[in-house]
Formats: sequence, C-alpha cells, structure tokens
Amino acid sequence: MTTKLEPKGKLDTASAVVVAVNGPEGGLDWDAVDWRACERQVRRLRQRIFTASRVGDLKRVRNLQKLMLRSRANTLLAVRRVTELNAGRLTAGVDGRIVLDGQDKVALVNGIQRGQKSWQARPVKRVYIPKADGRRRPLGIPVIVDRVLQARVTAALEPEWEARFEPRSYGFRPGRSCQDAIQAIFNTVKGPNPARRWVLDADLKAAFDRIDHQHLLGQLGGFPAREQVRSWLTAGVVERGLFTATEEGTPQGGVVSPLLLNVALHGMEHAAGVRYRTVGTDGAATARDSPVLIRYADDFVALCHTRDEAMQVKARLAAWLTPRGLTVNEDKTRVVNLDEGYDFLGFNVHRYHGLLLIKPSKTAVRRIRKRLRTEVRALRGSNAAAVIARLNPIIRGWAAYYRTVVASEIFTSLDHYVWKLVYKWARHTHQNKPTSWVVARYFGTFNRSRRNTWVFGDRDSGAYLQKFAWTRIVRHQMVTGTASPDDPGLADYWNTRRRRWKLQPPVDRTTQQLLDSQRARCATCGQLLLHADRPPRTPHEWEQWYRGLRKAVDHNAISLRQDGSTHGPHLRLLHTHCYRRTSGDRQTSTATTRKP
Repeated sequence: MTTKLEPKGKLDTASAVVVAVNGPEGGLDWDAVDWRACERQVRRLRQRIFTASRVGDLKRVRNLQKLMLRSRANTLLAVRRVTELNAGRLTAGVDGRIVLDGQDKVALVNGIQRGQKSWQARPVKRVYIPKADGRRRPLGIPVIVDRVLQARVTAALEPEWEARFEPRSYGFRPGRSCQDAIQAIFNTVKGPNPARRWVLDADLKAAFDRIDHQHLLGQLGGFPAREQVRSWLTAGVVERGLFTATEEGTPQGGVVSPLLLNVALHGMEHAAGVRYRTVGTDGAATARDSPVLIRYADDFVALCHTRDEAMQVKARLAAWLTPRGLTVNEDKTRVVNLDEGYDFLGFNVHRYHGLLLIKPSKTAVRRIRKRLRTEVRALRGSNAAAVIARLNPIIRGWAAYYRTVVASEIFTSLDHYVWKLVYKWARHTHQNKPTSWVVARYFGTFNRSRRNTWVFGDRDSGAYLQKFAWTRIVRHQMVTGTASPDDPGLADYWNTRRRRWKLQPPVDRTTQQLLDSQRARCATCGQLLLHADRPPRTPHEWEQWYRGLRKAVDHNAISLRQDGSTHGPHLRLLHTHCYRRTSGDRQTSTATTRKP
C-alpha cells in the first residue's frame, strides 16, 4: 500500500484518529464491525427510498437519500466493497494508493465521514483492456477515495431508479443478469409460430464515452449528490502522464458509471413504441401488437412483427438517442429474421425448421478454444498441478455462463479439444517416454463419481481437470416483471429465489453441502461467505469468481476448518480472516496461561 500522512482534516488522511459521525462513539476495530447490522441498516434505507420513489413522494426520497449519504453504515459497506470485494481492489488510481490494512480502512471511513463535502474529485487513470474483436477498450480508474464515494452515492441513487426502471432492462442491475435477458428473448419468440419474427440487433457506439453531461444531470434532478456526480463527470483523464479534460461521457471503470448509463438510457422501451398491459398480477406483459425491446447496458434487441416495424423502431431510437449524445453503431446493427439467426451477449439465437435454439455463439466458441490453446502452450515446462489450477477456473467459468442454453454438444466437443491439448502437453513434457507411460501417469479415474478413465490429473495431489460436460444444463428462472431486491414487498420472493439450487453457482458437492447447512454464512462472524448480490456478467467474470472461490476454499477468503467440537471433528466454512483472528486469540490466550 502507498499512503502519505496528511494534516488532520484532509479526506485522504492516513491518520487512525476516529471521529464519530452518524455512528458509535469511540475507536473502531475493522475486524469487529457488525457487518450484518450495517447491511440491515442500508437495506432498510434502500427499501424506504424505493417505496417513496414508487409512490412519487419526491421530497421524502431526497430526505432519505441525504440520510443514506450521511450513514456511517453505508460508508463502512462502501469501503468494504471497494477494498475487499471488487475485482479492482488492488488497482490504484492516479495517486498510486490502495488500501489493504484494517487500520487504513478505518482511517478511510473516518476521513470520508469527516471531510466528504470538501473533497475534490481527482482525474481517472486511463488503462486499456482487450476486446473480443481484437481492439482495446478504454477504462478509467478513479482514485480509492472517489471509488468509495461513488459506492456511497450508488447506494443512495440506485433504489430511486430501481422503482422507475423499465421491466426489460437487465444490465448492471441488482438481481439481474445476462441469462435473464436471454430467457426474455426465448419467452418472446419460442413456439412454432411466434408473432415477432424480425429482430433489430443493435449496439450503441461508445456509449460510456459519449453520454451528454447536461442531459444526464437533468435526469438526476434534485438528487442531493448531483454536484458530486458532476465533478466526477468533468474530473478529466490522465493517460501516460498527460491530462485531458472530459466534456462528455462517464469513465467506464467507475463504480457509479453503470448506474449512470442506465439512468441515461431510461425510457428506451417507451421510445421504441413498447406498450404494456396488466395480466393478473403481472403489470409487465407486452401488448400483442407492440414490439419487445430487451436491453443489457448498451446492447439491445427489438423483436418486431415485420421488417418495416423493425426499421421504424430503429429510426425512432436514433432520434431519441441524439439529445443524449449517443448514436447507433451501424457496423454492429442489422435487421434479421429469426430463421437467419443473430448473436447477443455471446449467445446465438436461431430458429431451425421451426424450432428455436439458443446456443453459445461460434465467435464465443472460437474465443474459448484460442484461450485454452494459448494457456496450455504457455504452461509447457510446468507440472500437472499448475495446468489443472490454471485451466479449471476457465473451464468452470465458461460452462457456468452457458449452462442455461443448448450447450451439451458444444461442451462435449470442447472437452475433446481440451483432452487433445493436455495430451500434447504431456507428450511434450516427456518426449522420451512411451505413450503407455504418459497415459498411466496423467490419465485415469481421478473423479470417483464419474466412470471416466481418461480424466487428466495429478498423481501426487489427486487434483484433476474439470470437464465442460460435468456442468449440468439447467433452465434459468427469469426475474419477473419489474421485481427488484429493493422492493420490501418482494422480500420473500427474493429469499426464495436465492435459495433455489438452480440459481446457485455450480460448485463441488462438499462445498455446496456446507454452504446449504450454514445458509452460506461464516460460522464465526455470521456474514455471507459468497457475496453474489450481482452475479458475474461474462465468462471472464465467472472465471474470476471461480478463482476466488478456489483460493477461498483453500487458503484466501474461506477456509475449511475443524471447529473443535467435543463430538469429534466437524468441517465448517469460515472466512480465513475470522479463522486467523480466532486462532490467534486462542494462541495468545494459551501463551498467557502458560506464562510463569
């Protein structure tokens, strides 16, 4: 961690002085924070904001948002999210600072609570990540303090808009995923004779980089942190040491940026001519003569009755996007018939002789084959354990993302491809050994629950390579209508949804049994072991999730430990930091007892 001591009163001070603001008096021990109480406080505030927004009580919404922005519990959760849970927690902004130590996290909480009004937004650091088409996507990395402030603002702004967002908006929203968007498409055009056979497959051109600031700020209205949002939008970008002002767009990489994109694009369904009707308790059923628009962030499809209707929707949306500073990417936009098929979010939607099938797209399959080939070639010279540790998260992550569609044949073909890759790796590693020796050393029935003698494994550790086909194909249970986790009236619906095994990530049987028995909470602190309020959105994010889970179960965030029960050893899941703290306390207690 790189920090610098500042005079007292500065927001980014590293001082450990504790100032009580909307919280308990006295010093704060990061390891002793009651996270369940913090989550309950923030969840209740979010639900109150949601309820007030739904009934149109704007004055109450603003008052509750001010309370959320002052909430110490919100600040604690924001710091925890940015410094412990987010994938970019080890990536620094222009100040070069990251926060890892508990005392520094406490200092960050106290500094933000004390000096949030005097803080001036810092420019973001421009970095690039590769895109699927070979080009590079620009990301803007804010400094750590701005990330925490953005997480606080998101908690205040998001529930207001969750009560207003359109039913078929699925990107970057709590409780919603790519699979919901795909399932919505399936439900709309399934059957032998669907009414909507024409598809406007569209993409917005550099949506994050071109959002009009004035229009976006106008959408926010009287939001209490509106000026803070303006300061982030205009903070500028630093690339290779050079500063550039930002007159449009929101940096793709900021915590609040996905929410701002959804706010800017709110109303797209109405602009496309989508009309809803009430059927029973479902107020999100589309009128029969209306098109259906399904959006995931800046990617969307419009399902229409005729080609002319699809072209009309495209023209209406082009006019609607102009004042928002956005345009349709003509290179990626086309109007097609379902019989021709189209790709969306890495899936291919296609009618074959009257039967609708949704599969992983050919582009996605080529991409995963290239990735596997590259990884195995890079592992030449490594041992089998390294190969298994590297490939398993990739295999399980990709399979988890596509397990809700028609993917069995593709899974089997990929397993055959991986087998050839690891067989070539083994022959290259032992070029002077006969084939029978190589097969006996690296292949066998490593997975006792599978009758497969050709599983690649490590004889020393017993670890083995996963197969794509071992991931079961399950139908995704789509989120209903306008349902949101912030709606207090749907608490039972969301609790039931989270408990359904089909919606849980595929993990090994032992881990799943422990998660079920402990209700996915740590046996020591009672907090969630796996934070999945926002499911992974891409195969890469699933891969990161599995890497974190593998490390967690082994040594990093979750540990399998014996709890010292008097009835004999009993396996439990604990946070590793909880285990280290409790084991450290026991060791200290023992040392004190033995002291003469």
